[in-house]
This record gives sequence, C-alpha cells and structure tokens, in this order.
Amino acid sequence: MKPAGGTVRGADSERLGWPKRFLIRLLHVYFAVNRGMTLGVRAACFDEAGRIFLVRHTYVPGWHMPGGGVERGETAMEALLKEMWEEGNLEAVNEPALFHVYFNARVSRRDHVLLYRVNVRQTSARPADREIAEAGFFALDALPEGVTQATQLRIAELRGEIAPAHHW
Repeated sequence: MKPAGGTVRGADSERLGWPKRFLIRLLHVYFAVNRGMTLGVRAACFDEAGRIFLVRHTYVPGWHMPGGGVERGETAMEALLKEMWEEGNLEAVNEPALFHVYFNARVSRRDHVLLYRVNVRQTSARPADREIAEAGFFALDALPEGVTQATQLRIAELRGEIAPAHHW
C-alpha cells in the first residue's frame, strides 16, 4: 500500500525496479522545484498578564512576533518552539494552537506562514545580540512604536476585531 503522500518505499519500491524508482525520484525533484513552497511559523506569545511578546531584529525594520522558517526535516511545531526559545527564552505553558495559515506574497510567490497562539513564560530576559536588537512583552493597548503593519493586523485578528486575512 502506498503512503498517503503517494511515494513508494520499502518492498513496493524494490518491485518497481530502478528505472521506475529513478523516474519517480525525478518527478519529485521536478515538483519540488516547480511547485515547491516555503513555510514559516510565527508565535503570538502571551504572558500571564495578557501581554504579547515582540522582537525587533537587527536586519529588518519594525517589531514582529517571534518566528522563522521551517527547515528540512523539522516539524512546524519544532520550528515554532525553537524560534520562541532562540528569540525570547520563551517556553510554552500550554500546547500552541494554530490560529491561521497565511500566504505571504511579500516574501515570494510560494511562501506560507502558520500563526500560532501560545501562552508562555520567559525563563530569563533576552539580551540583545547580532540577531535581536530588542525584545519584550507589551500590553496590547501600549505597543512599541514601529510595530509592522502585518503584526498590527495579526494582533487585531487575534483580538477578534477583524476577520483573519488569507494574505500576511
């Protein structure tokens, strides 16, 4: 029986013979290049006081929710928890909940972002370094100057003020 993704592995693969296995592999490479997409994660991290955690990177302007790309061999949840830790020394208090999936055409015509909502605790303050210029928790009615438009929209969606968009 073939796996859900349609790939052929194990004994089934051996029965096909090398020419067909090669053709299947070639098709997978073609689809990865032709139809490939990139995937990122963002975390709307809230502390027990209801404040949201934001970061200001050294390499792009504005304040953002922590996040980054999902690497090969990494699950979206692994990427999310890794980015929360790296960008804020944050640990999830509960299971992160997928809030929405967005198409991010600003990055490329094939980029998608998964936005999760998660309650967190910070194990220690996040000092500035070469990647993170500043980071901290902010009340939703007292966000720092320079919050990106996309971050402002995501916060409004999370608060139920507007319906979630499908584009980041």
